[in-house]
Amino acid sequence: MTFDLIFRYLQHLGYKVRYVRNITDVGHLENDLDEGEDKIGKKARHEQLEPMEIAQYYADRYFLFMELLNVKRPSVEPRATGHIIEQIEFIKKIIETNYGYVVNGSVYFDVEKYSKKFNYGKLSGRVLEDLLSNTRELEGQDEKHNPTDFALWKKAQPEHIMRWPSPWSQGFPGWHIECSAMGTRYLGEYFDIHGGGMDLLFPHHESEIAQNQAALGHESVKYWLHNNMVTINGQKMGKSLGNFITLDEFFTGSNSSLTQPYSPMTIRFFILQAHYRSTLDFSNEALQAAERGLKKLFSAMELLPELQPTESGKSGQKTSEIRKLEIACFEAMDDDFNSPTVIANLFDGVRIINSVNNKINTISPEDLKVLKKTFDTFVFDILGLKDEKPTDRSKYLDGLMELVLQIRQSTRDKKDWETSDRIREALQNLQITVKDSKEGSTWEIAK
Repeated sequence: MTFDLIFRYLQHLGYKVRYVRNITDVGHLENDLDEGEDKIGKKARHEQLEPMEIAQYYADRYFLFMELLNVKRPSVEPRATGHIIEQIEFIKKIIETNYGYVVNGSVYFDVEKYSKKFNYGKLSGRVLEDLLSNTRELEGQDEKHNPTDFALWKKAQPEHIMRWPSPWSQGFPGWHIECSAMGTRYLGEYFDIHGGGMDLLFPHHESEIAQNQAALGHESVKYWLHNNMVTINGQKMGKSLGNFITLDEFFTGSNSSLTQPYSPMTIRFFILQAHYRSTLDFSNEALQAAERGLKKLFSAMELLPELQPTESGKSGQKTSEIRKLEIACFEAMDDDFNSPTVIANLFDGVRIINSVNNKINTISPEDLKVLKKTFDTFVFDILGLKDEKPTDRSKYLDGLMELVLQIRQSTRDKKDWETSDRIREALQNLQITVKDSKEGSTWEIAK
């Protein structure tokens, strides 16, 4: 969502943007350490599937949900498994500059040696001496020169499914090297923006900086952008805490902590109401407020084509107010992509629309044109919102529900209360409430 907003805005400004969003489908070991089993390989073994089946399943779900959220596809979407050769070549360069060393078929990055010349920790503010003193001794760490050294290539154990030939062993790449290799492959040795979540700041992005400096002789990234974390009712979202909600659960309302389903555009609008560097706290109350706000925004936009302008120069609405609205939206985006301020400005525009519609103020044709353009530009093009009006699917839903209620009524007529109740309970699980009365049964989607 964060980088979709940035991608959209840079394109709107006229920049030719190459946006690379890579899929790291190998190299993620347990707890993101250098030991243990690859997460994808572990699940593949458990499910008795090929690792690429696991990767494809989750990639397909990701693409589906991003499409529902109206997130644009990037220019390039490389996969780590498709760039093993580039990663091996990158590792060779690091070894040639003596910042990489080989032990028992694995290759590690020498962080302490690197830090004697460069600042490992400059992005995250970490100090190497503190890292060394606070690093736990882990199984398998004994082959490293120092506990802070990270894997560039790991020799595969016999049970490891995902493996490739290399000059050092049959093995697989480390997590960090994938991004260095794919980033420079498609964006060059120098590129403008590298993004990701704040949880990637250390060690992932810190290690990327070190790898690029070691292999290329310089850093590659001009600007690092990190979006903040998602919380649930004030707690960090995580499976270990039992408060994890998937997008599918948000859209269907199937999670027990949700009181209703929330549409993709409600989720998108809610996310955009917080600055990307701020934490984002999901709660039913906040999501319901976002739902109401989004409805208010689109209700006002529906009025725009109906507004009747006055003759130019006879406007009761201050011309400067509408011009300032457009400028303020651009200034907000120019100020570190400040989407919440853009939305606040748009609601100032909603008040203008409503005041003109209620004949409290008038508007000139020129100002009405600017107002329409501002809303079209920022609501649709830059914020990426779209109106979720009911489609023809609603006709099918009405017909299906009429059939279900007829079948249920026939069971009631036969005094088959067990089947009748089972149908009602199944509908309740789908957030559909059935009400029985003397006139018959009616239904509605639970609010």
